[in-house]
Amino acid sequence: MKKRLSLFLVALFVLVLSACTATKDAGEKPSTETEGDKEEAGTETESLPTEKVLYLNNGNEPTSFDPSVGFDAVSWNSLNNLMEGLVRLSKDHLAEPATAEKVDVSDDGLTYTFTIRDNAKWSNGDPVLASDFVYGWLHMLNPETASPAAFLAYFIEGAEAYNSGTGTADAVAIKALEEKVFEVKLNTPTEAFLNIVTNPSFFPVNEKVATGNPTWFADADTFVGNGPFKLVDWKHDVSFSFEKNENYWDVASVKLDKVEWAMINDSNTEYQMYQTDELDTSGVPSELAESLMNDPELKNEDQAGLYFYRFNVSQEPFTNKKIRQAFAYAVNQQEIVDYVTKNGQKPADGFIPYGFIGPDGKEFRETAGTLVGFDADKAKTLLAEGMVEEGYAKLPEVTLTYSTSDSHKKIAEALQSEFKEVLGVDVTLQNVEASVFAAEQKEFKYQLSRSSFLFDYADPVNALESFITGSSMNRTTWSNAEYDKLIENIKNETDESKRWAMLIEADALLMEEMPIFPLYYYNQVTLEKPSVSGIIRHPVGYLDLKWADKN
Repeated sequence: MKKRLSLFLVALFVLVLSACTATKDAGEKPSTETEGDKEEAGTETESLPTEKVLYLNNGNEPTSFDPSVGFDAVSWNSLNNLMEGLVRLSKDHLAEPATAEKVDVSDDGLTYTFTIRDNAKWSNGDPVLASDFVYGWLHMLNPETASPAAFLAYFIEGAEAYNSGTGTADAVAIKALEEKVFEVKLNTPTEAFLNIVTNPSFFPVNEKVATGNPTWFADADTFVGNGPFKLVDWKHDVSFSFEKNENYWDVASVKLDKVEWAMINDSNTEYQMYQTDELDTSGVPSELAESLMNDPELKNEDQAGLYFYRFNVSQEPFTNKKIRQAFAYAVNQQEIVDYVTKNGQKPADGFIPYGFIGPDGKEFRETAGTLVGFDADKAKTLLAEGMVEEGYAKLPEVTLTYSTSDSHKKIAEALQSEFKEVLGVDVTLQNVEASVFAAEQKEFKYQLSRSSFLFDYADPVNALESFITGSSMNRTTWSNAEYDKLIENIKNETDESKRWAMLIEADALLMEEMPIFPLYYYNQVTLEKPSVSGIIRHPVGYLDLKWADKN
């Protein structure tokens, strides 16, 4: 017996805003008046509807509009509006039916059956078929495509083997049962499945078009999508243009007539264009962040990611849990965001950031509560206890390593000062070039080092699983059998409430063991004209213009 799936989640990492060259009127086409013959009593004039044009900046040329290849924000923000998957993130960041009108899940949670809408069409008028999803997903997994997103599909039976060259396309458990029915079989129950397939990498590809022209995605006159907008012009490295897609199944929800995108890779130029009404949105130049923080046109929204530090638990003194905890409690996260970063971030009080909604409708972070925070007395006590446990008369030397960046340097210096003031510990700072830093951190060469995480998909397990034993993302040498088992259970649990409780337990265990300590949660700071409304910036996910409007 099958059941309907209702999955709560929140989205997908996007920092790139979108923009364009425009006129000073910022997209408002002057209304024209129709004037009839004037009679003695006079006549009324009628105004034609104003065309709604949104002006955005994409920053750079999209990497690719092939959804299997454009695995970055400069591609996603536009692709998410040109194309659409089986499900789409809602205004509230929840996966909801999109190209598929119905989702059925087998009792064991392994088989998903999607019924595609009868009125789902491509921008050229072709019907969207189940075979288009089969074609698109196999294209992503094909080793020759070299898709950077292929790993996201490894939960599908046979996917990893095909992508790694040890299996065949025929063994990948996706198929078109009927013209409008698409089936997927998973290796294990994956509660985050619907959230994962909102990623543009899982968009369909029009098989008839792609087999006739392998470079269909490279130019506006050959591009075919199934999203709210269609690509009508693309001047490479300069600009591209969208128009409302009249063939989109939910075209009634689309309010904008056009979207004009510029490619301005300079934050100051972008801001100047915003000031002169050539753009409707803009990022905030770093040197103006503090002065613009209270600007009424500024939007400060959550982004699912965080800035944190890693301990190497194999190097003294961080082999001792209490000493790790002492260093964590010596850090005043609120002062870091108030006086160092100064960009409106939220101080981190656990590993999982804001933007994840549980089955009870509540924020993960609010339910999980405060797990770490500044407490000078507690820090001093923990350090003293840890030193006794280890038999230290003097704490071994500590070196804090960060990668080359003015912002990383400022944060490192602030931490150095706090460790000295609270714990009386002199910490040496080490600056390493970014390319070398990444490699050496993976080789466990650092005692204490900076790090960051942006979510690939909108589920807490995406971050929490980074710290299981042997994960390439761990980079702390920390290993905990209880934690490993908890993550395994989370991945196999199909009861949403039980799974959510285990996710909260994993966050608490990670913060108790403290192989890392968090500093602040990432955010998206954007200037937006008062005439604009309805742009959705998902905490995990992509810019969504489906519901955008402009007065």
